[in-house]
Amino acid sequence: MTKTKIPKAVRDLLIQTARDAAGQAYCPYSNYPVGAAVLVEDGQVYSGCNVENVSYGLTMCAERVAVFKAASHGCRAFAALAVVGGSGAKPASPCGACRQVLAEFAVAETPVFIAPLKKGGRVTETTLGALLPMAFGASD
Repeated sequence: MTKTKIPKAVRDLLIQTARDAAGQAYCPYSNYPVGAAVLVEDGQVYSGCNVENVSYGLTMCAERVAVFKAASHGCRAFAALAVVGGSGAKPASPCGACRQVLAEFAVAETPVFIAPLKKGGRVTETTLGALLPMAFGASD
């Protein structure tokens, strides 16, 4: 896995794929849809949405759904991630559990795009390392 600059067209495709996934979110308790899209190193994109449960601890975040879908198809190296969600202008950011799961398959330099659910808002471009400094990994 190497540090790669993601072209704007690919970034926009990831964000739109995440928005489409958010449309499938099952969130009757929070009414807070989230979508995610992960780009794997072979160029495929896997998406996910949050799936809630009345027992909140059993809820699954969109980012982990996308990661687990990719992993279940044999993908082990991720090139980028987009996550969309939130209410208003402030977009949703991956939770700590999702950040740790991402660290299993991505390097610190992996680009992460955080965007509001609705089009037109500002996209934050960061890296997994910025979101999860001093990550716990397999070498630890």
